[in-house]
Amino acid sequence: MKLNIALHPRLFRLKLGLVPSILLTLMGVGFIVAMIRFVSGIGAISNLNNTYPWGFWISFDIYTGIAISSGAFLLAAAVYIFDLKQFRPLVIPSLLTAFIGYCMEVLALMVDLGRPERIFNMLFYQNFTSWMLVVGLCVMIYLAILAVELAPVVLRGLQREQWSKAARRFITPAVILGVVVSTLHQGSLGALLLIQSAKLHPLWWTPLLPVMFFVSSIPIGLAMIIFESSMTSSYFSWRPLETHLLAKLAKAIPISLAIYGLLKFAQLFISGSAGFLFASGLLSVSFWAEIALGVVLPLILFVSPRNRAQPRTLLLGATILLLGMILNRFNVSWFGIQRLQDVSYVPSLMEVSISAAIFSFGIFAFGLAARYLPMFEDAEKVPSHA
Repeated sequence: MKLNIALHPRLFRLKLGLVPSILLTLMGVGFIVAMIRFVSGIGAISNLNNTYPWGFWISFDIYTGIAISSGAFLLAAAVYIFDLKQFRPLVIPSLLTAFIGYCMEVLALMVDLGRPERIFNMLFYQNFTSWMLVVGLCVMIYLAILAVELAPVVLRGLQREQWSKAARRFITPAVILGVVVSTLHQGSLGALLLIQSAKLHPLWWTPLLPVMFFVSSIPIGLAMIIFESSMTSSYFSWRPLETHLLAKLAKAIPISLAIYGLLKFAQLFISGSAGFLFASGLLSVSFWAEIALGVVLPLILFVSPRNRAQPRTLLLGATILLLGMILNRFNVSWFGIQRLQDVSYVPSLMEVSISAAIFSFGIFAFGLAARYLPMFEDAEKVPSHA
């Protein structure tokens, strides 16, 4: 049987500009460093040690990467479960962002673990008392679910319309399962830190960490959709910016941020940890920077209908929110960890190069998909006043 797959003709006329060239260079450097790590061990490229077994990779690639991928389950649920079809033009880009984000997490884990061929060992040697198992299973399952949700678009891009139609039948059940798994995954990342009650600073440790992680993932996901839409519309001149849809999404951000902020400060006062707010030195500064960037400023910006109608303000607010929430993920997984030994940790340049390579891969992959797959066809079918 002969399988004839028609590739997009522009694939053979691909010309690299400045940005793709830079991304490929960073990816190449990261690949070389990763090979050094696999051959010579993690000590050859990183400053991690027994006191700091988790560092830059976990905070940036894992905790941040998963958080910014949360927009997919929000939009997929809105469109396929709650039948809010007006947001359909934003669904595929958000699903692709999540799929690439989870692929980036897998790449980061492979470098961090050092034995890529053993990444499936948890399926055979389970520890049912560890949240690490839940996190690992969620990554595998949700990555497969995202692949199912994206299959119709990929097949349509390969000009397999009948296969694409068949694949669409599985989208709704995949979305329902995906919402459950993604919700569990966002919360399980917080649950993973519950064991550090004696190490994580009281400004961040709370029994409500799983709830805090899930609640904060909602404004992060919405902000990431706004950020991704704004950036792709700016880079690809042929993609229209759905400002009217982004403004509606932004309307939900102040509500979710207010709930998150109330939970955060309520648990501090109830637990008796409010005294640390101004008495923890640099950690207090980091905490208030996180609150200012991740809660207060975006809440003020997005509460105004006039601001939500301005593309530049939408992008500004989303960027500030993402920076603040990224700082939160660094605080809970790195900065806020109190060490029992007088040992410092500063990530090496090679550690940073790995993350830069993975991040570059994500941007490059999204750019290729945006150029060669029918990701934005629905945007032309929805009127601007929808």
